[in-house]
Amino acid sequence: MGSLDNGHSTERRFGTLAVHAGAPHDPSTGAVIAPISLSTTYAQTSVGSPVGLYEYTRSSNPNRDNFEEAIAALEHGKYALAFSSGSATTAVILQSLAAGSHVVSVSDVYGGTHRYFTKVASAHGVEVSFSPAIEQEVEKLIRPGETKLVWIESPSNPTLGLVDIRAVSEIAHKHGITVVVDNTFMSPYVQNPLLHGADIVVHSVTKYINGHSDVLMGVAAFNSDVLKERLTFLQNAIGAVPSPFDCWLAHRGLKTLHLRAREATKNATVIAQALESSPHVISVNYPGLDSHKHRAIALKQHRDGMGGGMLSFRLKGGQTAAHLFCKYTKVFTLAESLGGVESLVEVPASMTHAGIPKAEREASGVFDDLVRVSCGVEDAEDLKADVLNALGLAVADAEKKGNGKS
Repeated sequence: MGSLDNGHSTERRFGTLAVHAGAPHDPSTGAVIAPISLSTTYAQTSVGSPVGLYEYTRSSNPNRDNFEEAIAALEHGKYALAFSSGSATTAVILQSLAAGSHVVSVSDVYGGTHRYFTKVASAHGVEVSFSPAIEQEVEKLIRPGETKLVWIESPSNPTLGLVDIRAVSEIAHKHGITVVVDNTFMSPYVQNPLLHGADIVVHSVTKYINGHSDVLMGVAAFNSDVLKERLTFLQNAIGAVPSPFDCWLAHRGLKTLHLRAREATKNATVIAQALESSPHVISVNYPGLDSHKHRAIALKQHRDGMGGGMLSFRLKGGQTAAHLFCKYTKVFTLAESLGGVESLVEVPASMTHAGIPKAEREASGVFDDLVRVSCGVEDAEDLKADVLNALGLAVADAEKKGNGKS
């Protein structure tokens, strides 16, 4: 692989790349942190001859270029393109498909992705088939000449199911089909889908990459020159691009991703083990546990078999207990989103995935009593005590209310 602008080879390890990729020292001042270039337009010396590389900020700007270069390096891609949100990233990729195209997707996807597939893509003549077992079913779901894309989330949101990316990619590529992996839950530190055969990896940068709950943004990374031309055109033509300030913030957050991802994994492992041992819990979904049904895939695809910072669990006492649990936590905050330095809890069936019909939700394991947990970087013992205290109170109160059905 080539070298970066600041002389740091892309052969460097993750932490070094996270700090230095896309971060050249300012040639005029020596500043080690890039300035924020807020200008929307750039002077030209003559018609069609800009002073430097830039003409208009929707097309490109220095901060976006720096961030994209860093993401490409960390995801082992040749290119990366940033967008105004994770949903905008999904939209641009789907917009690249012609009317009449068909997509195969895992059924347990982020609610916003499901909404786009079923409400927006369908209106543009793109049909999506959902599969709860894509490794086994992808071959028979492919429609020769029509299927153009396979969409994977691994881990899936919110039941943390894993997909063998290489196995699915090999089948898709036999038919000339592009494979997209949403890597938001794992981050580039824990998993690199392009190394396992995927063609495009996407992230909601809002989550782990930025990591501080103050930027809304998305990104896609890939190696294909053809995809670069097509998606860059759409990035500019559609204009769903992030601001220079958001790119600067996200790039700053990215520099500590490896530290945050390791701490979040450590905390999630402690919480998952505590929940698995609790008599108040029906089941725990966490790919860092040996009991996880796809643990073998985690060992193969994730750095050091890490489970990441996300988990979900079902608790006794039904929906009432799930809602009360989120009310009773003190360190964990009841809120949507994930991947920030602060720990969060939510009930997907009533919040992030409420737009998905109940039958479809439950077929994917998203029951009314499922709680999703995003572990931040607080002290593990405080998080564990908070979870166990809230769990005991919630289940007891649900039983008092006479809603003890699981």
